[in-house]
Amino acid sequence: MEILVDYMRINAVAAVLSTCLFVAPAGAQWLQRRTPGVPRAADGKPNLSAPAPRTADGKINFTGLWVFPIDVAVCNVTMRNTGDLNSADMQPWARALVEQRGENLGRDNPRIQCLPEGPGYSTSGGMRRFLQTPTMIAILNEELTYRQIYMDGRELETSPNPTWMGYSVGRWDKDTLVVESNGFSDRTWILDGYPHTEALRITERFRRPDFGHLEVAVTFVDPSVYAKAWTVTMHAPLVVDTEMLESVCTKDDRGTEHWVGKRSDAETNRVEVAPGILSKYAGVYTGPYIGGPRTIEITISEGRLFLSVNQGPKQPLVPQSEVDFAGTGLPYRFVRDASGAATHIIETHSSGDFRYERQK
Repeated sequence: MEILVDYMRINAVAAVLSTCLFVAPAGAQWLQRRTPGVPRAADGKPNLSAPAPRTADGKINFTGLWVFPIDVAVCNVTMRNTGDLNSADMQPWARALVEQRGENLGRDNPRIQCLPEGPGYSTSGGMRRFLQTPTMIAILNEELTYRQIYMDGRELETSPNPTWMGYSVGRWDKDTLVVESNGFSDRTWILDGYPHTEALRITERFRRPDFGHLEVAVTFVDPSVYAKAWTVTMHAPLVVDTEMLESVCTKDDRGTEHWVGKRSDAETNRVEVAPGILSKYAGVYTGPYIGGPRTIEITISEGRLFLSVNQGPKQPLVPQSEVDFAGTGLPYRFVRDASGAATHIIETHSSGDFRYERQK
């Protein structure tokens, strides 16, 4: 099956990286506060493989602070796994629109415009706090948006007034929470660049197999755009002994007037690098990143390098010099030893450089 990834290979350019802003939370006492009710080993470390908690009526309790993976990103324009979506299942106009948004470096992304992401939240990264009651589950997001999932037995409206975050109702399928959502404004995106109409309907299936892990399968249905339903899966660990602080977007922070360049710039600046040099970069690299550990796998095929982040889709790297590469949305630099073999990778973000050491 052909996975649709080519249309959103967002290439970084210097003008973009110099104007994006990432704000890390400042140190605070609450960030080191011990979370009550967490099963712990004798040494005090959380036992995240303990049984999942349950409510008084025996339902799985999803209450907690969860961190969803942040994938390859440049200024909040991300390259994510599109699940089992096949490019042939998209309307031609939708493929062209995704291509256009990618070529423009995602500058029209609602997130970049400081607007709510709507259905994009179902597969985006970052911290989310779940609060569960018998009649409602609320999901709070870092930038102060929220979702209300009604658990009181009501049905979704058949002709809802479109909103940014849509409308959601939930039900139980044994230990799985099934959430149906509709009523999303077509100004929002599904994934970064992937469009939808106001007929979009989403089904999310939440599972908490143990105390510290959340599994989510998100299925999108929009017959006007996609020939069949398609599903993206997400995994999120529980975060304990810390808190979620707000991360608010303002257009002044974004410097969008300097959001220039095209995705094709990387190809324009391509240089030829001998396959013998490229072969010394192939391997697995690991290191810390915002939101958790990051694993980068570099492979070579037909004389080209490909990059995969945290087992995500393989994306081609475009050489800008013997050691500098673009083409995924972020610049990468290979640091070499005397023999020319890569020892680590430097991944450049607007918030700084991240270093990933070669493991093999």
